[in-house]
Amino acid sequence: MVASRMTIDDQQAKALKQLGSNYIAVMPYAFMPEKQGPELIFDTKRQWSGETLAGIESDVQMLQNQGLSVMIKPHIWVGSGAFTGTISMRSDKDWIRFEANYKAYILAFAKIAERHKVSLFCIGTELQEFVSQRSAFWCELIEEIRRIYSGKLTYAENWDTYEDVLFWDSLDFIGIDAYFPISEARTPTLKQVNLAWRGLAKGLKSFSDSYNTKILFTEYGYRSIDFSGREPWEFSKSTARFNEVAQLNLLKGLHESVWDENWFAGGFLWKWFPNFDSNSKRYQKRFTVQGKISETYLQSFGVD
Repeated sequence: MVASRMTIDDQQAKALKQLGSNYIAVMPYAFMPEKQGPELIFDTKRQWSGETLAGIESDVQMLQNQGLSVMIKPHIWVGSGAFTGTISMRSDKDWIRFEANYKAYILAFAKIAERHKVSLFCIGTELQEFVSQRSAFWCELIEEIRRIYSGKLTYAENWDTYEDVLFWDSLDFIGIDAYFPISEARTPTLKQVNLAWRGLAKGLKSFSDSYNTKILFTEYGYRSIDFSGREPWEFSKSTARFNEVAQLNLLKGLHESVWDENWFAGGFLWKWFPNFDSNSKRYQKRFTVQGKISETYLQSFGVD
């Protein structure tokens, strides 16, 4: 669920329930002015409510009141627009400062997770360089989180780098942002999508077995445009044509291929706008299924 300017209300939470959801990810944000600088800013008055401590706490309670389970999944926004996977400090001194700031950010939301008995907490999102260069910090962070939070833990790594993470055995789920390339077709058929996932699923099962830990898709989804299975991670403005059938077939194929596998724990669909405006075209080519044929499909599928 995309962070909202204001805390979500009862009707917005009900809409997620009606989609067939049983888990919702809420995403606080910290701002990083520079990808090589140690400063990390969070919980400010300038942020939207859904990015802050109080806003997340309110949203969690509203969702839980609807019988929905929650994952708190903190993100970082880099001021230059740089990819978070490239965050890296210039010196050991800066690393130590950044780690202290990151720990403060994560522990603040872990405390909220424990206070409201949130089922799942994600300790970070797509931080490849940080994870690979400072593995000892992450092991210590996991231990510290477990001292204050009694729920399940995961970490969200990208589809092409999840095998490089060294601490999966310290977590409850292997978290993957699952934007695997699926098809070069303008509108991939369900058969083509299933065939692509057949090969991917073998590798995922093998990786899951090696850790005796289930895989969770901490993000998955496709834009409603032509060729949306070619580079599913791409989110920039596109001149590609609107194509909701491509989105539908890609989602159906993923569900048919992995959802009932014993190595698979489930997934979080990217993404949902609580303040969706059905009269606006700004969402037409985005990842959201709102107002599209995929929304009707998901209501009957009952995503879990």
